[in-house]
Amino acid sequence: MTILVTGGAGYIGSHVVKLLGENKEDIIIIDNLSTGFSKALTFGKLYQFDLHLEEKLKDVFENHKIEAVIHFAGSIIVPESVEKPLDYYDNNSAISLKVISLCQKYQVKKFIFSSTAAVYGIPDLGICSETTPLNPISPYGRSKLMTEWMLKDFSLASDFNYVALRYFNVAGADPEGKIGQSFPAATHLIKAACETSIGKRSEMKIFGTDYKTKDGTGIRDYIHVTDLASAHLDALSYLRANGTSEVLNCGYSTGFSVREVLEVVKKVSGNSFKVIEEPRRAGDPGTLIADATKIKSVLKWKPKYQDLEFIVKTALNWEKNKLY
Repeated sequence: MTILVTGGAGYIGSHVVKLLGENKEDIIIIDNLSTGFSKALTFGKLYQFDLHLEEKLKDVFENHKIEAVIHFAGSIIVPESVEKPLDYYDNNSAISLKVISLCQKYQVKKFIFSSTAAVYGIPDLGICSETTPLNPISPYGRSKLMTEWMLKDFSLASDFNYVALRYFNVAGADPEGKIGQSFPAATHLIKAACETSIGKRSEMKIFGTDYKTKDGTGIRDYIHVTDLASAHLDALSYLRANGTSEVLNCGYSTGFSVREVLEVVKKVSGNSFKVIEEPRRAGDPGTLIADATKIKSVLKWKPKYQDLEFIVKTALNWEKNKLY
């Protein structure tokens, strides 16, 4: 039986592929390499094409006995989604519908979905459980929530089961240094700060210094990418054990402010760098932290790298020694 990973050459997908391969799974990957890298694939067979090409996608389902789909493919930049909303509904919601429909046709009954904390919008308390009201404020967040709804409705109507993982702020790189985040226009705080610390960027911008937080900057829950990847393998094991459909937060339940993160990057790198304060970006919550109680209970997930300095260390090591 084969595991199909869409978007598997991307940042998070490639880390999941690595863990699947180390666990001797048979893996196939579909990725158009628009933001991913073939060199990031340490295991599996790559089919390079765009998921809009329905006949090619159908052929993959036709020619492989697929046990489960892990679906990463999609667009992920929130400001861009505001500028190009239809692109996001196409790349995220419409593509998901095509993949789910083929799961129905070819009797694929297990599905793991890459969702996001953006489905919560700006939560009142800043700490989100899975029962926190859903109020996405960007086309990105809404496009992901649409896919969650599709999965839920299909699951209720059939013997199809899924796990949707709502990611918080993913950061860091493979501790072995084999893969990492290489997308050139990445907006993630820790990656940008690490690039600035070694001179790849001339300055670091802070967006918003007047939030009602301990130092005025936004607070986020930063999770190491390998811990996030391991949650996908735990989700696969859960579904293989006849687990029912679940939606789960994936974070550490610990928050750090932007200023705290920058200080850790300076400490780990041994370098200071220029920081410029900018106004808030529209739609950024002051605090966004996961209540991760449920994922630990349901999947028995046990993160290994819950340490901000370690997250920064692996991200910085990747920036210094990129392999692609």
